[in-house]
Amino acid sequence: MFKVTPNPPDTDPVSPYESDSNKLNQAAERALDFHFASIADIKATPRNPSTLFMVDPAATTETLVVYLVETLASVDVMVHDLVDQLDGGSRHALLGISNSIMLAEITANRVLDQIDPPA
Repeated sequence: MFKVTPNPPDTDPVSPYESDSNKLNQAAERALDFHFASIADIKATPRNPSTLFMVDPAATTETLVVYLVETLASVDVMVHDLVDQLDGGSRHALLGISNSIMLAEITANRVLDQIDPPA
């Protein structure tokens, strides 16, 4: 039995991308320009902070850290109230969040100790 086409067929060893490499490079440049130009525009836009909720610029670092510690303690209490109402995975997730809050509170207390060391 005679086979008309060789197995595998003879083909040129040239990559299909070599013939259109100029077109592919141009397309890649257009894509990169499109994506990176939009990022540059975002970075070039000046940041205008909202004054709706603003911290008093005259507040001392100690005052801010004390407020932070109190806020973290309040959030921890709220999370523990929710933990009592849950079971399973949700309870474990909230306990993990509570642990993170506690670590943040300990860190903030340490910063407060560095600002005003205990006597």
